[in-house]
Amino acid sequence: MKLIAMDFQEQKKLLRSAALERRDALLPDSRIEMSLDATDHGANAITVEPGIIVSGFFPIRSEIDPRPLMDVFRQRGARLCLPVVLNRETICFRELVRGSELIDTGFGTRGPSEDAEVLDPELLIMPMSVFDLVGGRIGYGAGHYDRAIARLIDKCKKPRLIGMAFDCQRIDQVPVEPHDQPLEAVITETGYWPSESTE
Repeated sequence: MKLIAMDFQEQKKLLRSAALERRDALLPDSRIEMSLDATDHGANAITVEPGIIVSGFFPIRSEIDPRPLMDVFRQRGARLCLPVVLNRETICFRELVRGSELIDTGFGTRGPSEDAEVLDPELLIMPMSVFDLVGGRIGYGAGHYDRAIARLIDKCKKPRLIGMAFDCQRIDQVPVEPHDQPLEAVITETGYWPSESTE
């Protein structure tokens, strides 16, 4: 696919569409097994200290399922939270407490209600449509995570950013814009892959 003479947004749109088509072609049973394999890789590679605030995500459509990995972190003492869409521009991270009610929170996702405490995550396990192994990530085009990460940085926080996806979503190089924050690593069904730019 030639990407010359296209702007970043058009490039990302084409790459996103192709990757999601590959992901959608995975059989549901295969996605479950691959999500569990990814959980094993992430659990073995990521150290979490008791009390650390970890954001995951509620899987939609054919996304990899991070919930088993989040439960591992919970058992190790992490405080969990999920992103909640407040409006077209903004997400916040509400604490996820085991047994608490989940409500519809936008874009087909579910998350804690308004009664939950809003937290600033120190580790983000992030969804994505496309990734590479040098820290590049393409989301779904709304820019919610970009703005949320920028707000955390403005508060003098430096969250760890780790993507989670299936291998079929990988490309050689993601087109990167100045505001894009590089991933520390990516978790897939075949391994935990530290970004070459951060090794």
